[in-house]
Amino acid sequence: MSDSPISQLLSIMARLRDPETGCPWDIKQDFDSIAPYTIEEAFEVAEAIAQRDYPELKEELGDLLLQVVFHSQMAREQGLFDFNEVVQVLCDKMVRRHPHVFGDDPAADEQAVKANWEQIKQQERALKGREHTSALDGVPAGMPALQRAAKIQKKAAKVGFDWPEMAPVREQVNLELAELDEALENCHKDAIEDELGDVIFTLVNLSRHLKIDPEQALRKATAKFEKRFRKMEEAQPNPLNSLGVDALEQAWQAAKKTAD
Repeated sequence: MSDSPISQLLSIMARLRDPETGCPWDIKQDFDSIAPYTIEEAFEVAEAIAQRDYPELKEELGDLLLQVVFHSQMAREQGLFDFNEVVQVLCDKMVRRHPHVFGDDPAADEQAVKANWEQIKQQERALKGREHTSALDGVPAGMPALQRAAKIQKKAAKVGFDWPEMAPVREQVNLELAELDEALENCHKDAIEDELGDVIFTLVNLSRHLKIDPEQALRKATAKFEKRFRKMEEAQPNPLNSLGVDALEQAWQAAKKTAD
């Protein structure tokens, strides 16, 4: 009987890392050098999902799986763990965090499931010697800034640090914009950066109250801009940098009508 696809993949990765007969590029990699590729592959998975490109999604999921296998192979070489242990830890965790499915602890609804999940995570941290010291624990510093802001705000809201409704959040956006305007008037670079950050952070909070994913909203806005800009480029016989401000504005408005 032939090896399973995952066995083939593990064998391929081991061969690529063979110090004598492997690939020179693969051999010299380590956890730090591969980490950026892992993040990049995760974003490419998200892009395929956003585009509803399922053949591409299949390929990107494979690329993301390769990252797991790559890290696992490097860990095996150092005697830390191997791929099977990664899978076993995951299986144990999924069973442990779903007692309403695999045990005798029924959950009434989705909110009960989430509450139970967080409680079990806290128990796991305690067993690892990572005692809960803040309601904001567990948010990786390396997350993209927009996603991390949303995650931090969500955790703060769970302990009651939140506005009860959307209106004061919307007003806070106006207040932060006014403070940004003041910093702009004073031409103080550090203050401008600080106030601009506050504006973005508050907009993330507004998106949470509106139950809109800020990352997805920004991705859509960027895609819309890109589509319109490319239309504008296609419609112009001359390079855009040869046009004046008024001509660019006219070209942009025309592109918006044809691209949307």
